[in-house]
Amino acid sequence: MSHIVREQAAREDALVERVRASFAATPDPRLKHLLEELTTSLHDYIRRVRLTESEWARVIDFLTRTGHITTETRQEFVLLSDVLGISMQTVIVGNPAEGDATEPTVFGPFFLNDSPRIDLGGDLSGGAAGEPAWVEGTVTDTHGVPIPGARIEVWEADEEGLYDVQHDEYAVYGRAHMFADERGAYRFWGLFPTPYPIPDDGPVGDLLTATGRSPYRAAHLHFMVTAPGYRTLVTHIFVRGDVLLESDSVFGVQDSLIYDWIHHSAGAPTPDGRDLGGAPWASTRFDIVLAVGEATDYADLMRQEP
Repeated sequence: MSHIVREQAAREDALVERVRASFAATPDPRLKHLLEELTTSLHDYIRRVRLTESEWARVIDFLTRTGHITTETRQEFVLLSDVLGISMQTVIVGNPAEGDATEPTVFGPFFLNDSPRIDLGGDLSGGAAGEPAWVEGTVTDTHGVPIPGARIEVWEADEEGLYDVQHDEYAVYGRAHMFADERGAYRFWGLFPTPYPIPDDGPVGDLLTATGRSPYRAAHLHFMVTAPGYRTLVTHIFVRGDVLLESDSVFGVQDSLIYDWIHHSAGAPTPDGRDLGGAPWASTRFDIVLAVGEATDYADLMRQEP
């Protein structure tokens, strides 16, 4: 290594240490640790790829545009975190495996607080277009003991691949919550899930285009399940055979979350005797297993009011 190269490396090392040292008086030890490690990782990246000033300016512009397009009902930073796999990695790190507990996956940007409550067996579709789908199951702990009263929140897109908040004239549909009965059982009518693209008309879409990636998500239903004394579960269920399972744009697919769905012919009897007017319908069973632990208030962390 030449003298010039050693001198350059020494200057770069010195800057990293100066920045790390600037956090020495941080009262919160966890915050101090996070900032020091973030500094080290970011500076290592800059040095390893020899990032240029013009490239960094483009990054700043990208992040600025990401902030500008973010609204109360569109969270572009969540989309960015999702497509980089960061959201999924934090989910995996933050939810260590425990027995046969249901695997979690990404939260997504379309959760809203204060969804309507429906009775067990009710319909959360809100009149949205799509194939009616019956979903049922139980909520238990890792020992198979039912969890009565568990809150089950569900949200999904319509057959066009749009969530209610994506329409200009907002009206609630495709989302609701219910509570498991004394046996831990739940059931509801929704819509058979449809593949759809994440919003790709902004900076995140530009990133996907530049890298030759598809914005499409595999078809899924969102679930958030909570009960006192149990770890909050945020997860999806997917459709076996969906061609997008291997290329889900936010890396949210887990093998254990891929389910078989039965498609019933028009006029076939429904589980609760509901008259669907002769329309075909689908059904699946999703048994949910919660791990013991501290609940996370995702509704507060991801608060987005319509």
